Amino acid sequence: MIAVVDYGMGNRRSVEKALQHIGVEALITDRVADLCRADALVLPGVGAFPKGMDNLRERGLDTLLRELVASGVPLLGICLGMQLLFEGSDERGGQPGLCLIPGVVRELNPIGRRLPHIGWNDVRFERSSPITPALDTGEAPFYHVHSFVAVPADPTDVIGTTEYGETFASVVGRGNVFGTQFHPEKSSRDGLALLAAFAELAGHVGAVAA
Repeated sequence: MIAVVDYGMGNRRSVEKALQHIGVEALITDRVADLCRADALVLPGVGAFPKGMDNLRERGLDTLLRELVASGVPLLGICLGMQLLFEGSDERGGQPGLCLIPGVVRELNPIGRRLPHIGWNDVRFERSSPITPALDTGEAPFYHVHSFVAVPADPTDVIGTTEYGETFASVVGRGNVFGTQFHPEKSSRDGLALLAAFAELAGHVGAVAA
């Protein structure tokens, strides 16, 4: 089972439906017992970084997620969920994050374009990754909705990049922790392929992106 972490924010149901579509058992939950028995975790999210961290802490999920990742459980952060993986954000005065990937989150510099960044943009894959085996070369379009971006401290943690005014990290990975700034659950075939690869990494070899 893949657990979709419920901390009161974001696109939980659409992520659950996308995982079910590729043949994976998925459960939206904030229960410790459910999260501890999951083969993998997805941390979705839409909204502000400080509120996201406040909600995780109020439920005791920040500590639990760190413990589960340390034990080897794969974790995928989506949109705000990806940003929360980092050490902190300067959004709304600043807030520490989960500290699972070194780096910070700051506002996107669109260089004359509008914020938030909303729409389909190509992601260029910079290196191979377990969650992008079918996408390792070239580019693929994914659906983005955001105003802030993560800046990894270690460039080798960047799997894919997107250009919207500036070039920013849109796929990251460090050990068993991964993140996408875009929404794979809203990104048609390529998004489902990425989710299927993550599910296979967690042992769901039957996952099929259709």
